[in-house]
Amino acid sequence: MLWLLLALLTIEFAAIAALAVTLLVETLTSASASSGGGIALTIVAFLAAAWLGAIVVGTARGQAWIRAAAIVWQILQAAVGLGALQGQVAQPVWGWPLIGVAVVVLLLLFAKPVVAMTSARRGAP
Repeated sequence: MLWLLLALLTIEFAAIAALAVTLLVETLTSASASSGGGIALTIVAFLAAAWLGAIVVGTARGQAWIRAAAIVWQILQAAVGLGALQGQVAQPVWGWPLIGVAVVVLLLLFAKPVVAMTSARRGAP
């Protein structure tokens, strides 16, 4: 189960990293009415990618702190997916997968084998 969790978190990391790079390219090459907004969104995407990258590394090492960080990310991801399902420009094609992956990862984070593998606090006195 830990390997499935690690695989799903890695896929999420790759997706947000690709989004961050795409936003960077768009911000640098496209003229926009609000370049400040594009820059801010790009910075947030890179920060999210760094956060998820740290979670992936922590998961591979079996560190305990990843559970809380991953739970926060999954709640945010589910909220984005839910937002994608609403409104006149709803995008269920990517809204449902975001929600589905978030639910699966949340379930894995609370599974007994994953909790057992990530409960040791390495380096703690």
